[in-house]
Amino acid sequence: MNKPVDFDKFSKNYDQLLQEQTAFFSENDAYFARYKVELARKRIDRSINQLLEYGCGTGRNISYLASAFTDAKITGCDISAESLEEAKSLAPHTEFSLESTRHWPDAEFEFIFVAGVFHHIPPTQREKVMGELYRRLTPNGDLIVFEHNPYNPVTQRIVSNCPYDADAVLLKPRELRTRFANAGFRDVQSGYCLFIPPSFKRLLFLEPMLQFLPLGGQYFVHARK
Repeated sequence: MNKPVDFDKFSKNYDQLLQEQTAFFSENDAYFARYKVELARKRIDRSINQLLEYGCGTGRNISYLASAFTDAKITGCDISAESLEEAKSLAPHTEFSLESTRHWPDAEFEFIFVAGVFHHIPPTQREKVMGELYRRLTPNGDLIVFEHNPYNPVTQRIVSNCPYDADAVLLKPRELRTRFANAGFRDVQSGYCLFIPPSFKRLLFLEPMLQFLPLGGQYFVHARK
């Protein structure tokens, strides 16, 4: 197994590296953050008071989460202290915690948002992490996880060439759905996403209709406790 990536080393240039890897799809790397948050908002049609982004990194999703879930107190956590320092500079009014040092009580959050994290978690630890996310959710709380689509050859190439994905072990949607179910989640649903570049904005309305096709750049799994 590859050595775990030290994300502290990429905290200063994470966004730049992401932009370099995905420029063929969108000139604006913020598009991916906004897209995933908007997809999550459409699937959760209720007010959220306590929201956790698990693996928030440098905080690139936080402003979009705040705009989409206006009633929510947002907390971000990550294993990289340097990344959290970057996140604090982008969102000074958001609470950030180093994952390894905070005591997380049961049933604290109504929604947990996870984007591009599980492929960095060693397969032997994924069940434990999923169980921990389940524990932190309130009854009827929602969990949405976004992951790279291993069936997409372009995605495979991006991951293989990206320095901060050196430890990546991609998950098939079936594995992630199984992890959800084994942890006790119900109403487990999934779909593929990120099909159409934003430059073809007249075609973006087709995205929700294509979620059954295993051709998107990423996929999501959504379930409720």
